[in-house]
Amino acid sequence: MVRLFHTLSPAISRLNFIHPRIFLAASPSIRLQRNHVHNKLKPKISPSSSSKFQRTRAYSTTTRVSSLTKRESWKLDDDGLVVLGIETSCDDTAAAVVRGNGEILSQVISSQAELLAQYGGVAPKQAEEAHSRVIDKVVQDALDRANLTEKDLSAVAVTIGPGLGLCLRVGVQKARRVAGAFNLPIVGVHHMEAHALVARLVEQDLSFPFMALLISGGHNIIVLAHELGQYTQLGTTVDDAIGEAFDKTAKWLGLDLRRSGGPAVEELALEGDSKSVMFNVPMKNHKDCNFSFAGLKTQVRLAIEARKIDAKCPVSSATREDRRNRADIAASFQRVAVLHLEEKCERAIDWALKLEPSIKHMVVSGGVASNQYVRSRLNNIVENKNLKLVCPPPSLCTDNGVMVAWTGLEHFRVGRFDPPPPAIEPDDYVYDLRPRWPLGEEYAQGRSEARSLRTARVHPSLTSIIRAADSLQQQTQT
Repeated sequence: MVRLFHTLSPAISRLNFIHPRIFLAASPSIRLQRNHVHNKLKPKISPSSSSKFQRTRAYSTTTRVSSLTKRESWKLDDDGLVVLGIETSCDDTAAAVVRGNGEILSQVISSQAELLAQYGGVAPKQAEEAHSRVIDKVVQDALDRANLTEKDLSAVAVTIGPGLGLCLRVGVQKARRVAGAFNLPIVGVHHMEAHALVARLVEQDLSFPFMALLISGGHNIIVLAHELGQYTQLGTTVDDAIGEAFDKTAKWLGLDLRRSGGPAVEELALEGDSKSVMFNVPMKNHKDCNFSFAGLKTQVRLAIEARKIDAKCPVSSATREDRRNRADIAASFQRVAVLHLEEKCERAIDWALKLEPSIKHMVVSGGVASNQYVRSRLNNIVENKNLKLVCPPPSLCTDNGVMVAWTGLEHFRVGRFDPPPPAIEPDDYVYDLRPRWPLGEEYAQGRSEARSLRTARVHPSLTSIIRAADSLQQQTQT
């Protein structure tokens, strides 16, 4: 049986190394397709100069941003581009429509908060089923709020990794159905790159190169962004991400997980003494920029057991003394977890400035970046290094469709997209999903000696694939 592989963006396609002619940046047929898309656009929403984001979970706004400088290889001067972004990498089903000038026409997110509370975390199969139930409505709502139809779109962008394979599939299938039915180009997006690049939508002065700390439930990496698609990984987690540690701490403390563990721990920590429990800072003797939160989780669990805290008893029903104990643990955990981030970020900034002395900004994004304590502490570190901290608004830190649409726009402009898929795909079609997909190439000095470091890779990094594809394109043009 013939296996068909979905390529999703030629610059990140394995097939590019075999078939140079499908590299779409150099393909006249694709340029004609792209011009055709431009010509048929009929935008119905007028741009606005408003700079504020609404923070509801589903909203339509007309924020206009022009975030690039003369240094950039392309400019955001084309209001005609309109991209639909679809995100289903974990537990949120999200879609958004973004215009080429940075105007957010709509954003819709369907949360799986009840499932998180029921299972105490993300259950992949249940998450997939929840995505499948709402994906059509979420996408349609995004289009309706933008006052557009699929015929008004220039392209569709969708997350293809990293993430949960079952969940990624739902979003990719929907994106390909839309793109196929309406003859639209499709852009495959790296989830972590999207978290980093969305900051360029909200910060006018943010240009390459810059640093990015990307922190969430499943990821914990520091990268140096040289240019679009080109990243050096300075550090990553050798076991768990900080968001996972927040979630487990919240669960063990009997907190309400419907709003996710991070916000719950942050709120309870305000009532506690952050130095009442002297947890050890992880990896103090490792002079690199890698992270570890598994040991800190163990320390938290032991502290909870020592105080005989029953997670089955919700904090809302706890006695005054019990609540105080829980608050002290929450505050102490948060202080040490963030101190770990501070120490590693400080070293990473020094490394990055040696590689790219012109760096002026450090982006902190991902779900955990919504934590105000995290922002405050990291801002002190960044300012001491004479840099500026850039954090997207909380609604754009957690998983969302805006970041996917925006990243799709950035790559679409430089020719990194796939042609429209067929309107009807064969039943045996095999989608190119990338559950484990590194963003950048590892910095040699930053390699960890920790035994628990996960080294298995299903796919080469986004950076290495784009470099190889760019090199191949240059060879075919000479």
